[in-house]
Amino acid sequence: MKETRPKNFRGVRTILIITGEENNWDEERKERELRDLAKSCGLLVVFTKVIRQKVFFPATYISKGKIEVIRQITVQEKAGLVIFDQELSPTQQRNLENILELKIIDRTSLILEIFAQHAHSREGKLQVELAQLIYLLPRLTGKGVLLSRLGGGIGTRGPGEMKLEVDRRRIRERISKLNQRIKKLEQHRALLRQQREEKGFFLVSLVGYTNVGKSTLINNLAKKKNVYVDDRLFSTLDPRTRVVYLSNGKKFLFTDTVGLLHKLPHHLFHSFRATLEELRYADLLINLLDASSSFIDQQNETVLSTLQELKIENQPILTVLNKKDLIRNKFLLERLRRKFPEAVFISALTGEGLKELKERIAKNLPNHELTRIEEFNHKVTKSQRNKIL
Repeated sequence: MKETRPKNFRGVRTILIITGEENNWDEERKERELRDLAKSCGLLVVFTKVIRQKVFFPATYISKGKIEVIRQITVQEKAGLVIFDQELSPTQQRNLENILELKIIDRTSLILEIFAQHAHSREGKLQVELAQLIYLLPRLTGKGVLLSRLGGGIGTRGPGEMKLEVDRRRIRERISKLNQRIKKLEQHRALLRQQREEKGFFLVSLVGYTNVGKSTLINNLAKKKNVYVDDRLFSTLDPRTRVVYLSNGKKFLFTDTVGLLHKLPHHLFHSFRATLEELRYADLLINLLDASSSFIDQQNETVLSTLQELKIENQPILTVLNKKDLIRNKFLLERLRRKFPEAVFISALTGEGLKELKERIAKNLPNHELTRIEEFNHKVTKSQRNKIL
């Protein structure tokens, strides 16, 4: 099926709503992250409103007074979209849309939209569609829901406009089929893994927060430099594997994974879990952090908690701090060195520290030489693929 791209959300004037209990949240981090997510989706953020309140309301999430403030801002800024940083219930979303008379989405819906834009492989598209349908199912109303495969505009993606009594049944059937197809694609990955293990290839897997420079690092380390790079969150979703050559003549396979995010929506985590669980088969994990970020501790915590949830926290891990070139304060650099004493500091962009990184990786290589790595093309035969699909 030909992929369609929504054309009705780029440049939409957008209001961001940052909410939380007083003294119980990191306002700056939440605002910056939501703004970056909106940017990745092509939205034009014209205003950010911070709402602090101790009590949240089941019907509308925020109070009537706060809703009126938002209504005035949307009129003043001529906004066409409001994004809440917290996940809204279907009832809250519908009530807010009825009161404000414009489109309301939450952080989860925004992230799903970004994933839909950036998924290119068959498996990536299936995983995103599964997450979308799981999210949309409880949000169906008596008027039906507009659905189309990876198309239809922000917050409205999924399979044709149908009556409510048919909607839910068809979506559940589609979810079941998607789960089956994803399961079959896992067999494809198993065949690739079998090829690698039979040839004794050493595998290094990158894991890290979104937009910390994973694609740039792969391009600079690998001989084949064609991994897409962009300064946006989740610019690449589909894992890429490349060959990296060391000065001692050894070679290894280097692969990336989907970028992580603080409180990644459970719909996406569930859909991409099989992909993330491939990390357990790596001989070495590289935890890539952004040394220039004010939220490096949160990045590290997110990675470690994800590995723990996947029950692979005991895998060999090498911590690497990227974007060293952006740190101008030598005292900050020294503080980071004390905080991460075993880490390698690099700049994937300039190449600084990559020699040391290769040396540290080489220490984890097996003793035998990898002499037939060129035979591994990360594909299965046509007959094998037909058996799977």
